[in-house]
Amino acid sequence: MKYKKNIVIGILVIVILLMAVGYSAFATHFDINGTAEITGEWDVKISNIETQEISEGCDDGDPQYTNTTATFNAKLKKPGDIVTYAITVTNAGTIDAKLNNVLFKEEDGGSEAISYETTPLMSTLKSGEESTFLVKLKYNQETTEVPEIKTKTITGIIEYVQE
Repeated sequence: MKYKKNIVIGILVIVILLMAVGYSAFATHFDINGTAEITGEWDVKISNIETQEISEGCDDGDPQYTNTTATFNAKLKKPGDIVTYAITVTNAGTIDAKLNNVLFKEEDGGSEAISYETTPLMSTLKSGEESTFLVKLKYNQETTEVPEIKTKTITGIIEYVQE
């Protein structure tokens, strides 16, 4: 009986060794390596501001711009005077842009004798494209007296997002 036990133990050891060899023969080890890189560039900016139209005797206030701001300080002399600025927005990046929001507002307490208009911007700005819009400031023609309040400040926010 002891002999049979030893044979059974020997067979079990051999089976276990065969299973280990079989497992290693059918097991495969994979190494997976990868890298991701962002190559897109976001560069939507104001690229120019210039005076488009100016009434005789008016001053355009030397308009200035940076990548994210445009500033002007028009001086209107008489009713009917106009100063118009052309502001160019350029997509110098590689990611297309979509116009998300445009908001122009007047600060409280400004002169009722001054009004402004803007033209729309392109709703999408593909890589390499530009869009020019106008801001037109007017001394209202119907004004018959020099107003007590002589200034009006407007603020515009233009928001482009990734398309």
